[in-house]
Amino acid sequence: MGDGVAKTRGQQERGTRVFSSHFHMHLTQCSLSLSQNQIESVGGFLVKGDVFDPKSVKKALNLVEEYDAVVSTVGGTPADPKADSEGNIALIDACVAKGIKKFVLVTSIGTGDSKSAPPQNVYDALEPVLIEKEKAEEHLKKIAKEKGIDFVIVRPGGLKSEPRTNTAVLTENTNVCGAIHREDVAALTMMCVLKDKANGKTLSAVDKAQLFDQPEFEVFNVGDGPLSPTQEATENALK
Repeated sequence: MGDGVAKTRGQQERGTRVFSSHFHMHLTQCSLSLSQNQIESVGGFLVKGDVFDPKSVKKALNLVEEYDAVVSTVGGTPADPKADSEGNIALIDACVAKGIKKFVLVTSIGTGDSKSAPPQNVYDALEPVLIEKEKAEEHLKKIAKEKGIDFVIVRPGGLKSEPRTNTAVLTENTNVCGAIHREDVAALTMMCVLKDKANGKTLSAVDKAQLFDQPEFEVFNVGDGPLSPTQEATENALK
């Protein structure tokens, strides 16, 4: 099950329309879910559904006429990781059918070409889900190329539940690894939704103060330039 956020019709005319998908096979709360107050503060509302049920996904996506973007944090467990691939792939395909033009997929450091970034014991423990996440990443890139949609892949490091630190960053470096707080991931992900600069990028998300080692890497500043009032409101709501 999961939550989603979308704009109402009046709010659609004033800002970005985002559907945030947190569907799960199990009745567990998504690790990156925003609070209901945060969602409502930017004009959103909650929906629930099952990513393996096409009718459920279609119903959720049809709550409003159109969206500017979809964010997916769909995931399973090492014991049952099919949501990481099959669930995300089903959602990606449903969004393409809906005509949505941007898809932001949140996976994990250790996926794909970042396989060597986490410590070996961490990778070994998460290998089943990381393999499935890579399938979803590759499907998204393939569909984006074929259908001409925009995409961003965000790969967070180890997740923590403490309050936002504001020291988290994005980077195209595939060797970096460390911890990051869920609220920081949410804020960085929303900036990827709002800023076209991130389109077509695969970005690792880490807290510069909580790296597993201290490699040199270049920060990807997705928020360069002035923010619009909508972007400012979204950033303030996520603080």
